[in-house]
Amino acid sequence: MSPIDQFQPPLMAILRGLTEAEAAAVAAALFYSGFRLLEVPLNRPGALECIRLLDSIKPSDALVGGGTMTSVAQVDAVHAAGGRIMVAPNFDPAVVARARELGMLTMPGVATPTEALAALAAGADAIKWFPAETLGPIGLRTVKTVLPPSARVWPVGGVSAGNLHEWLRAGADGFGIGGRLYEPGITLPELESRASELVAAWRAR
Repeated sequence: MSPIDQFQPPLMAILRGLTEAEAAAVAAALFYSGFRLLEVPLNRPGALECIRLLDSIKPSDALVGGGTMTSVAQVDAVHAAGGRIMVAPNFDPAVVARARELGMLTMPGVATPTEALAALAAGADAIKWFPAETLGPIGLRTVKTVLPPSARVWPVGGVSAGNLHEWLRAGADGFGIGGRLYEPGITLPELESRASELVAAWRAR
């Protein structure tokens, strides 16, 4: 069992472009809808400030972390802000090692069996199948046949309530959802609707 399995449903909201002004309301809507994992990508201004704020208001059974983390310095900065999840678009052994050293959940990005096995050997709690929209469910199903049964693989990129079941049939263990869930300027009612649809799709599996 991976430590990430304790967070249910296994859905991570990717809040790219989140601003500090809207962070509390967006997080409240997602937590209310059932999400327990929030990721703020670092390649937008104000990400660390948002992580700090979200960490201060999250429920006790939730975690906040950083995305697009590509350096050890970013791992240190996210951890200092209260983030406890390291999500990356790539696999860098040094980044994973530092995050593990700090007790963070680690989810590096992979696109091949070689990368997937290397990331798992480095101690990744889960691997991010990215970009999932390009790699597809068939690619995931094939890669899963060579991974250990304990491997947790989370597709990221193009995941929606409409295709969740297709990914589950391919062997997905969890999901990171970005633009199909949150986008800058989205209204709270629309965000709650999208979040609820995703949670319902997972529960209907």
